[in-house]
Amino acid sequence: MSNGAPRRVVLVTGLSGAGRSSILHVLEDLGYEAIDNPPLPLMEELVTRGDRPVAVGVDTRSRGFAPDAVLHTLARLRLNPALHPELVFAAADTSALLRRYTETRRRHPLAQGGRAIDGILAEAALMAPLRDAADLVLDTSLLPIPGLRAAIERRFAPGGNQPGMTVSLLSFAYSRGLPPDADLIFDVRFLRNPHYDPILRPGTGLDGPIAAFIAADPAYLPFLDKVTDLLTLLLPRFVQEGKKYAGIAVGCTGGRHRSVHIAQCLAARLTDAQPQGTAPEQSTWRVTLNHRELSGELAAHRARSGSGADAMSDAGSVESSGNAGLPGPAQAQEA
Repeated sequence: MSNGAPRRVVLVTGLSGAGRSSILHVLEDLGYEAIDNPPLPLMEELVTRGDRPVAVGVDTRSRGFAPDAVLHTLARLRLNPALHPELVFAAADTSALLRRYTETRRRHPLAQGGRAIDGILAEAALMAPLRDAADLVLDTSLLPIPGLRAAIERRFAPGGNQPGMTVSLLSFAYSRGLPPDADLIFDVRFLRNPHYDPILRPGTGLDGPIAAFIAADPAYLPFLDKVTDLLTLLLPRFVQEGKKYAGIAVGCTGGRHRSVHIAQCLAARLTDAQPQGTAPEQSTWRVTLNHRELSGELAAHRARSGSGADAMSDAGSVESSGNAGLPGPAQAQEA
């Protein structure tokens, strides 16, 4: 590397159907040389050549694959002072993997003509040592593509003028489970619920009438002010400690109304809460925003609006670099 720092080498492995290829694509977009499924005996030689950061995909289809062999290769790479190797494992729960194989009708590589569930369970057992040894485990069971991209970017993006820390705000539904990578979770189910108003129910927290309904709750502003005060106390200390990522999740019952609006407001406030005198290009943190339960809905809305295929790559995700204003309303689907 030109700055004398060790060259990054990212080994990407995981369960079939969990997003390993998507992770490789994101790393390639970040400037990594991506090599997918090289013969395992040649992997060490391949990654030690060149001067670019390297991302290597390995899984059960790789020639000569065995978890012990991957771990031995990783151990040898870590002895090279010119390299900074890391192991990333893509995971997902059994039900999510089974659903994906059912939807795509692809055969699981370990199913051997049998049921997909048999291949999924066999692979999970085989890959357990790699998951245990991973530097980063990404559970994609409920993680949309924008969230996956944000997770990779905040960990592996080149340095330069990037802020010292990424603040990732996420709205979610308690009914669909807690976000696995959240550092702080705020429960806003105590606020008045627009779901019980038949006129407001079809909308989302991105819509003006719903935002006004939530803001009319007497507890709304005191809660928002106190959470903002807490976060503006904590975030500078996180930066001082060298923390590179802070995950903040806001949850409500369905993940459509209250949590979405509160997350939008917090994103705007935190974007404006940089320490005084900090230039934009030297910002202390960067705010990203993702609405987990609305991601597919927003993608469909943008596609209908003429955004085309690009809508699928950033649906439900907003990156705030100076103003986290509200996006346009999304078409409602399920309450």
